[in-house]
Amino acid sequence: MENRKVLNVGIDLGTSRSVIATDTGIRTFITSHVGFPKDAVSAKMFGKDMVFGEEAVQNRLALDLYRPFEGGKLKYSDSPEGETVEEHEKAKRVAKGLLNHLIELVLKDEDEDERPIIRGVLGAPALASRKNKKVILEIADGVLDDVMIVSEPFAVAYGLDLFSSALIIDIGAGTVDLCRMHGTIPTAEDQITTLKAGDYVDSVFLNLIKKKYNDVNLTINMVKRFKEENSFLTKQGENIFIELPINGKPTQCDVTQELRSACQAIVPAIVEGVRDLVADFDPEFQRGLKRNVILAGGGSQIVGLRKEIELYMEETLGYGRVSTVEEPLFAGANGALLLCKDMPDDYWDQLRTNPSAEQGPMI
Repeated sequence: MENRKVLNVGIDLGTSRSVIATDTGIRTFITSHVGFPKDAVSAKMFGKDMVFGEEAVQNRLALDLYRPFEGGKLKYSDSPEGETVEEHEKAKRVAKGLLNHLIELVLKDEDEDERPIIRGVLGAPALASRKNKKVILEIADGVLDDVMIVSEPFAVAYGLDLFSSALIIDIGAGTVDLCRMHGTIPTAEDQITTLKAGDYVDSVFLNLIKKKYNDVNLTINMVKRFKEENSFLTKQGENIFIELPINGKPTQCDVTQELRSACQAIVPAIVEGVRDLVADFDPEFQRGLKRNVILAGGGSQIVGLRKEIELYMEETLGYGRVSTVEEPLFAGANGALLLCKDMPDDYWDQLRTNPSAEQGPMI
């Protein structure tokens, strides 16, 4: 086993997209959807038992479609609230299938007879450190040879060499995760997770449109795609229209205020998290955190969000300076990969020889 090649990977299993980066230079992602053929006809059409990513979304009428991490499930909750045990176990199997597919994408050019040892660092929501590390490890078992779990905002910070005087906000679809960096490995007290994230914006946006246009017929998937292409928080600019079917007729609908209100809905919870992490920090170092707030994740691309958070911070904290990472989609996976490569061989050897030590500390 020692003579086998080692492949280091950094992975962000997101609610909306799952991203992987490898030390062979591969960086790719898929939407976090898994579909199962509904009947014999759909099974014949696909010729496979599981369909992943955008292919699953485009053919969702022929599939039973799952988003295994939707609503923070698996990575956030340690109990299947509202689910039976069977449903929870199926969600884990679906998530394992998604992770395995992601690994297969980066191994497609590898010799099947010389499969490398795969060492991976997986990003998880900040509260997973207290809630559900065990489930994430179960998902990775049998797919990765060695695994360590880190909080998603910490992975972003590590990739950017931001080890001190920084506050990272990773805005995903299922969760918004905050982590303050102060020169040491962050503890649970340094991290906060809120479920008011991208999916929450979609839900608010959908309800506001339905309230304004009573006879409109649209789905959450339509709303999500439109939001990702047009989300904003600025007050200036042209009105935003979306073509929607009303009583079966395509109609141009003005959704400018509805989209802005939906995007703004996540800001108070984010700033409340910032305030909590700043308020109980050493007062001599609070200003350093407030002047170096970093946005990452897909939600960081909302036009005007950076400025909106600064305005809220000015009201609640007296001051705030916010910036955005250059690669919001890959920042977490890049940082996880860098951490994976930086861990000494002795660390991974210890994990392999002592599996009872609950592989991979949650950082």
